[in-house]
Amino acid sequence: MMAKKEKLDPETEALIKWCIEVEGFLVAGGATVAQAQEHIEEEVEWFTDQFYDGLTPEEAAQAALKD
Repeated sequence: MMAKKEKLDPETEALIKWCIEVEGFLVAGGATVAQAQEHIEEEVEWFTDQFYDGLTPEEAAQAALKD
């Protein structure tokens, strides 16, 4: 029996797409894909706050790279 694919609400979907874009900017800034994904996972609350504060993925990645 196949698992029923969960339908995401538009806000969650937008957040996921935004994080994928952030990942691209982190990689462009010198991180590996694995490092970028790990950082986003470890700092998911911080990134979620940046999303709701209206930062662009590029702005959030630049802020993350400064740390």
